[in-house]
This record gives sequence, C-alpha cells and structure tokens, in this order.
Amino acid sequence: MQIEIIIIIVLIFVVMTYNGQISLKELINDNIFLFRKLKEDDWDFYVRARYGDNGNPDALFNKRIRNGMSAIVLAIFFFITDLTPIKLLIAFALGYFIFKMDYMNIKSYYKKHIFYIDSMLPHYLKSIEILIQHYTVPVAIGKSVLDAPDIFKDGLQEMINEINSGDDSINPYMNFAKKYPVRDSMRMMRLLYRLSLGSQERKQEQMLMFSRTISNLQQKARETKYKNRLDKMESKTMQMLIATALGVMVLLVLAVLQMMDL
Repeated sequence: MQIEIIIIIVLIFVVMTYNGQISLKELINDNIFLFRKLKEDDWDFYVRARYGDNGNPDALFNKRIRNGMSAIVLAIFFFITDLTPIKLLIAFALGYFIFKMDYMNIKSYYKKHIFYIDSMLPHYLKSIEILIQHYTVPVAIGKSVLDAPDIFKDGLQEMINEINSGDDSINPYMNFAKKYPVRDSMRMMRLLYRLSLGSQERKQEQMLMFSRTISNLQQKARETKYKNRLDKMESKTMQMLIATALGVMVLLVLAVLQMMDL
C-alpha cells in the first residue's frame, strides 16, 4: 500500500511540474535553509579556485540540488511500474551521487592544480612589498585588490571592510585565511598582521623579515612542485620498466613453450 501511495505522489508531482504548477527552482529556493546543511565546508573555496570571480558558489550549489532532485524523480519514474523499497533507495542513492559529482569534479581540479593555487598567496604578498613600504598594510592591500588574483579579490575586500569598520584585531586576517585555506595561509596572515602593528621606526627591519619569509614560502612551493613532478616521472618510468619486464617474460615463456612443442 505504501508503494502505491508513493507512485501516486510521484505521478502527481511529475504532472504538476510538467504543467508548470510546481517549479523545482522555487521549491529549492523556499527550502534552501534545509539544503544548505548538505553544503560542504570547502565548497565556496573550491569554486573560487576553479572559476575566480566568474563563479557563484550559491548558484552552483542550487544547480547541484536541482540536478540531484531531478535524478531522483527520473529514477523513480523509470521504476514506477515495479517500485520497491530497494529501487526507491537506489533512486535516492543515484540522486545523491549526481549531487556530489560536481563537488568531486571541482575538488579533483583543485588537487591537480594545488601547487599553482597554493603559490598564489605568497606571490601576491611578494608583489605588494613596495606598497607596504609606503603605506599602512590595510591601505596597501586596498590599492592592490584590483591587481590581485581573482580567487582572492572578494576575501581581500571583505578583510579591508572589516578593518575599516574598526576591527583592529587579528580576526579580519584570520577570517581571510579560513576562507582561503591554501598552504601556510594562517602563517602568512599572522605575518601580515604583525607587520600592520609595527612602528614606523622598525618598519624596514620588519619588512626585511616579512620579505625573507614570503620568499622562503615561494621557494618551498617551487621545491614541492618540482619534487612531485620528479616523483611522478619516476613513477611513470618504473611503470614502463615493469611493463617492459613483464613483456620480456611473456615472450620468453612463449619461446620456451614453442621449443617444447618442437
């Protein structure tokens, strides 16, 4: 009896959606606070890493919800003539897989480009050294926003707005680091905050220490990049050697078998 009720509900939902009486988009928007619980903590960061200013994390997340729900409805409609609890579970599993697929793809992109993305922040901080020498840190960051990497622009503007609103604590810097959890982001933001607190008399000394630290982080990123590239080349070389050895062994076995037949 329960299965029949589900079939009727699904049929009514499909018909009303087709006639425009029910809008899947409006349904999601009306219950978005519930769907937000499914949102991954690092989703916004991955979207910015992939698309920069052109990516809207909320819009793309809503699209994922629509795709997942559509997949569930289509799967149930496909099983409608013989719907069982197991098939209903399969339909929801399929919808969840479709929902997670975009997240897995965008996370995969980040992993493939992790060294490039992680190197952006130290490269950006290195590029504003001259501005920091002539202006306070918040003013220097404000002047550099337009030339900053797209991935960081929104976060930098938010940080400046927090500082300009009167928050002279480390919180604006840490909020930026949490929003963009690239390697050593916390450490770099602490350095930047300490530099903003320094007196004018010690500024040159602090700038030298800041510059050396950022340069070391850049060098560390390059070394890691080259090391991983070398490891990848060594892995491929080893695979080729193993494949060649197996090929030679197969040929030897075939040759021995052929000689035994003779």
